Amino acid sequence: MDTITTQDGTRIFFKDWGPKGAQPIMFHHGWPLSADDWDAQMLFFLSKGYRVIAHDRRGHGRSEQVPEGHDMDHYAADAFAVVEALDLKNAVHIGHSTGGGEVARYVAKHGEPAGRVAKAILVSAVPPLMLKTAANPEGLPMDVFDGFRAGLAANRAQFFRDVPAGPFYGFNREGATVHEGVIQNWWRQGMMGSAKAHYDGIKAFSETDQTEDLKAIGVPTLVLHGEDDQIVPIADAALKSIKLLRNGTLKTYPGFSHGMLTLNADRLNTDMLAFIQG
Repeated sequence: MDTITTQDGTRIFFKDWGPKGAQPIMFHHGWPLSADDWDAQMLFFLSKGYRVIAHDRRGHGRSEQVPEGHDMDHYAADAFAVVEALDLKNAVHIGHSTGGGEVARYVAKHGEPAGRVAKAILVSAVPPLMLKTAANPEGLPMDVFDGFRAGLAANRAQFFRDVPAGPFYGFNREGATVHEGVIQNWWRQGMMGSAKAHYDGIKAFSETDQTEDLKAIGVPTLVLHGEDDQIVPIADAALKSIKLLRNGTLKTYPGFSHGMLTLNADRLNTDMLAFIQG
């Protein structure tokens, strides 16, 4: 397997496909998944002549199951370690859900200051802040995230079946077409990772205030969000992020779920390609 080692000694798995001289697109996956969640996008952009890279976040997938460092700062630093090891320049960074938070922190703190980023795309992304607070009354209450932690600790295997079978892909909606293979693939990816990383990651994706990250990003940034996202509600995410970005473009999708990158890959891939080429 292809891995790099970060400054704190953590081994990070990555995929790197396509011509090394082509413009790179790097993908950042959501919780609790892996680089495999980007299969449809990696094959699509590879066919368009791009170099495509995706890594497994620390504690996820095939990356090392370290006990510590499951926070946005480490996530972003690990991504930068991959970028530096592969010497990626003029790169487009695409992040889904928690991966969108990782992209925002990476671009603001590492990628843009180092002059390595061309554009960013945030898909169904968690920024600016998921948790309900006095300053963020539209957020989700802590009870929601405590429920995630309780479900994971009590029976991770069942919890990781219930999430994709229900709200993640909108399969709980009346009349939805349920794809059993998609549910099983979500479960497979989740169970590959570390329960500790997944447990700690809930705090990372729900309690990290990324307002300042979004304000710091200067490169063109596309924000994509499904209007029926039951995991990261659009009103507290994309509709706020777009107001904080200096160079942002917002596109929303009526009826699309949190898992629209998988269920609606053709539509999303076409829109992302147009933005990258624009």
